Amino acid sequence: MSVPSSVEELLQLIRKSGMVDEQTLTAYLQRRQLARGLPADPRVFADELVQDGVITYFQSEQFLLGKWRGFTIGKFKLLERVGVGGMGQVFLCEHMFMKRRVAVKVLPPAKADQPAALGRFYREARAAGSLDHPNIVRTHDIDQDGNLHFIVMDYVDGPNLLDIVKKFGPLDLGRAVSYVHQVAGGLDYAFRNALIHRDIKPGNILVDRKGVARVLDMGLARFMNDHTDQLTIKYDDKIVLGTADYVAPEQVANSHSVDIRADVYALGATFYFLLAGHPPFPIGTVSQKLLWHRTKDPTPIRQIRPEVPEGLAVIVGKMMAKDPKARYQTPAQVAADLAPFLPESVPLPGAEEMPVLSPAAMAGTAAPTDGGAEPAPVARTHAAAPVHAAAPVLQAAPGANPFGASTGSPWASGTATAAPPRPARAQSAQFPALSRLRAP
Repeated sequence: MSVPSSVEELLQLIRKSGMVDEQTLTAYLQRRQLARGLPADPRVFADELVQDGVITYFQSEQFLLGKWRGFTIGKFKLLERVGVGGMGQVFLCEHMFMKRRVAVKVLPPAKADQPAALGRFYREARAAGSLDHPNIVRTHDIDQDGNLHFIVMDYVDGPNLLDIVKKFGPLDLGRAVSYVHQVAGGLDYAFRNALIHRDIKPGNILVDRKGVARVLDMGLARFMNDHTDQLTIKYDDKIVLGTADYVAPEQVANSHSVDIRADVYALGATFYFLLAGHPPFPIGTVSQKLLWHRTKDPTPIRQIRPEVPEGLAVIVGKMMAKDPKARYQTPAQVAADLAPFLPESVPLPGAEEMPVLSPAAMAGTAAPTDGGAEPAPVARTHAAAPVHAAAPVLQAAPGANPFGASTGSPWASGTATAAPPRPARAQSAQFPALSRLRAP
């Protein structure tokens, strides 16, 4: 259908999509007609429908493009697109029958045609699905709808640590210690279940409104006791796995034989980032950083943050020891040494750090607001959530960037907020709705 040129055409699209219950929509329209009427401009009306909690930003964006299909995948209704990138799209979804909110990560069909990408996608689901820990994002299912492969995960209502520090600077000491302590607990649980993450970094750690930190993105995980899992050796034998700013020295040399101590190093580099506001080696080419992780010590953290206690600086240094034998041997040892530095109370993330979703996405199945009242202003900034702008597995040729263009989170490439209908129009051509991704 063409782009709606009238409110009537917009309402026709909404009804055809089935995203709004007819009884709910009719009651809303009746209240609007009695109170303040309907605007003539469909874009203005779409904006008001979002603010009144009838439709979401993502749905409004698609309706204004003339689309009414592609709002479901499997048994899930798409509410907001919370992440976009080269490795797929992530949507905040609602189960159509159980009304449970989840995050659904969708692999682009073009990637599904690549055995390596599809294999990593399923390996990610298998790895995360085998773990059940409060500091690891839980994966519930992997499925296929037509030519679309998707993973169903917990939706974490919060940003990643990369975005927090980039926007607001180095973390409060208590928060930094708390988050690293929590992640160490999650990594130790994974280790005891014979899994090595191999891509720990600030962008792969989400923090919710209660201050709970969770690890995500098991796409590069190594199954220690499964010798049949040869995916990375088969497709990535001569390349570096991980992210240049945080990768362990031994992982640069051989990504396929690392153990849990590589995750300890990466967590130490992440800790450094949280305290310093930048990675251990903030400047230099990728090739230089890979070399420096093996040969050069970063600037001591106390030279950057003098208020960091000496004992805490020692922990950071031990986590990042070049020799794995000199490092903490397990994440549990890290957590034990961090325990004395945990504050009695940890400041919660600030409201300005948290995602801003449309009222319909936040309200769940609650009825929309009374159309007779003037809608309250809604903060509207671009949607984002963790998705890699490029795969973290790339050729490590001399002088080339083996880690792609971005090391952002697999759910987020900016602030974790939702996009308004009007600016989102420009996004739509680059990141199409599922209706355009499906095979004809």
